[in-house]
Formats: sequence, structure tokens, C-alpha cells
Amino acid sequence: MTATIGIDGKTAEYPVHQGSVGPEVIDIRKLYGNTGRFTFDPGFTSTASCESKITYIDGDQGILLHRGYPIEQLAEQSSFLEVAYLLLNGDLPSQTEHDEFKYLITRHTMVHEQLATFYRGFRRDAHPMAVMCGVVGALSAFYHDSTDIHDPKQREIACHRLIAKMPTIAAMAYKYSVGQPFLYPDNSLSYTGNFLRMTFGVPAEPYIINPVVEDALDKIFILHADHEQNASTSTVRLAGSSGANPFACIAAGIACLWGPAHGGANEAALEMLRTIGRPERIPEFIARAKNKDDPFRLMGFGHRVYKNYDPRAKVLGAAATKVLDTLGISDPVLDTARELERIALSDDYFIEKKLYPNVDFYSGIILSAIGFPTSMFTALFALARTTGWIAQWTEMMEDKEQKIGRPRQLYTGHPRRDYVPLNQRG
Repeated sequence: MTATIGIDGKTAEYPVHQGSVGPEVIDIRKLYGNTGRFTFDPGFTSTASCESKITYIDGDQGILLHRGYPIEQLAEQSSFLEVAYLLLNGDLPSQTEHDEFKYLITRHTMVHEQLATFYRGFRRDAHPMAVMCGVVGALSAFYHDSTDIHDPKQREIACHRLIAKMPTIAAMAYKYSVGQPFLYPDNSLSYTGNFLRMTFGVPAEPYIINPVVEDALDKIFILHADHEQNASTSTVRLAGSSGANPFACIAAGIACLWGPAHGGANEAALEMLRTIGRPERIPEFIARAKNKDDPFRLMGFGHRVYKNYDPRAKVLGAAATKVLDTLGISDPVLDTARELERIALSDDYFIEKKLYPNVDFYSGIILSAIGFPTSMFTALFALARTTGWIAQWTEMMEDKEQKIGRPRQLYTGHPRRDYVPLNQRG
């Protein structure tokens, strides 16, 4: 199948590719050579920058698949490490493969001892994402044996190291901010349980892991593991296309994720719910949201891709109730969230604009109930998303069609003009 594009009376045909699912894609790589023109697509909303087999999203239907598996099934039946294996390798592991992968990741959780000194170079009130950007980028200075991107074995080791060490790095960022000593990883614990202990445990007493909290956090990690070619993933791929080492690429992804329009949305949603305060105040704030002259916006609703209910939000809604019930927390924020969700799903304004609750709507409530400060929310997002980033980076490195990223632009500045000496300018 081909598509015909005509300009100035001349036409040319371009191949049309069909993915395994999803819309057809017009291959315009020869457009500039044929016509002397290129496309204008701010935000790349209509442009496929790569071919990928990892994640598929149908925003209109509210579908999210990882290697073909629905996110709801993975969140309810799988574990984060199993999903990490799936994203990296393409298929769910056998029992032997699962055990070997878990062993590899568990044995890579410690970080170089000099990194503790590196942390102390930051101010105590530094944002955890600032710390993580610096520390992850610095890993390439500590692990020279896994920075040769042309060696498949070194790429694999780098992938394992990043997935394994990210919980340790994030927990150390938290511990440093509150003035508590770093805790070494405990290889007897699960991936998520180990992170909880390194974050909230202290050397003076044993840390008892609450299985409901562990399960909820593991679900949050799964739900944030990958999300196709979003801003941070595209950043990782763009950095990687230049030949940068994987640690630098993931640091670039963390920096992009830090933006409030991307990774910081769950913090904004929680702050909004706290501002509303209680269910009876919801009509007031909905009226404000509908008023175009009022700067107030409802956070946690709508999504750049999803024009239906975010499938990840359904999972977290149930998890939020379970966590708060288990911890004995009576939180008016959750009551407010439930009522706001009910109203939004039946209000013509929300339905018309397709403003459905997204994953950020409930994740902040769960993280806050567990005990994480809002400054750590995006750091936890980065911890989980590292798996997707590294899987996308690996796929890009193995793609023979991939070239260094070089977007074009629509230039609207001055045309050519001649330099005028300083003493001759009016």
C-alpha cells in the first residue's frame, strides 16, 4: 500500500506500513528529497520516531499493552521484576528464567561505596530528583566495564545494574534528605520490599514489611514501568541515538521526567485534593474548573494519549482503599477523590471533554499514606520507569534503521542580512 502526496503539480508515492495493531503509518523519509519540504508537527503528535515492539497504547479505548499483555492483568497477577523481564526480553519468563533474573538483579543492588561520599556533596534540602540526576549520571564514572554500547554483554550488564541500583539510589536520596544513615540492601527481600526497608528502616531496629503496602507499591511500579514514546522515553532514545552511554541516557530521562507536566502530575493531583479538602466543597471547585476565566485546573484528569478511562487508574483506585483500610487511615482526601471521580464520570462537561481520572489521581494518595513526602513522588516514578527506559534504549541500540535524532524546524527568523560594524549602527 502507498500514499500519494502532491505538491506544485508533482506527485510522489510513499510506503504505508501496518503495525501488528494500531493505525497505519506513512513512511515520509524521502519526502524532503522528493519535494524539498518536510513536515511541521510540534510535539510530534502525528509522527512515529521509531519502530517498537515493547508497549502499545490505544488512547481512545483505554488500552495499554506491554508486549501484548494488558496492564490490568500484569498489575493484578504479576510482579514488578517479572514485568521488567518481560519488557527487556519480549516474553514472560519461565520459572528458571525468573529465578535467574531475580538473582542477577538482587546481586547488583549495592552501589559503589564512594557514592556515599558523592551524596554528601549535595545540600540536605536538595530535591531528590536533582540528586538522582547527578548520581545516575555519575554511575558511568564508577562502572567503566559496562559503558561500551557496542558490546551486547556490556549493554546487558548496564541494564541489570540500572534496574537493580535505582531503588538503592532513590532510598539513599530520601535518607540523605532526612539525615538518617544509609541502609545496605537486604538480598533476602523482594525488589519492592527491599526498597521499603532501605527507605523507612533504621539500623536500631528491624523493619517489618506490611504485605499490603508492599503489594500496592509493586503495583505502582508496574503501572509506571513503561508508557510508549512519552517525553522522557523519547529523551532517552534521543540521547542514546548519539552514542551516549546508558547511564547518561537514563539521567537525561530523569531530568525530563522531573518536569511538572510529566512526572510531577501525581504531586499536583494530591495537592489539588488537599486544597478541596472535603467532598462537600467539590461543586465549588468543579464550577471553577468550568470557568475559563478562573486559573484553577482539576489535576489528575485527562491525558495526552488516553481519551477514555486510564486503565492504570482503575487498578490504583482499588489499591488506595485497601492501603488506607489496612493502615487504619481515615483520609478525607480519599473520600474527596472518590466523590470527585463519581461526579466527573457522570458530568456532561467531563464526558464531553473526555476528562477521565488518570494514574496520577490515586497514586499520590497511596504514596502519601505509605509515608513518602511529595518530593519523593517523581523519584519513585523514575525508579519504576527506568525499566521501560532501558528496554527502549536496548531496542534502539539493536535497531539497524535507527539514526542519530535530528528533528527539523520551521524557521521564522530573519533571512540573510549583512553584518554592520558597531560604529556604523544607529
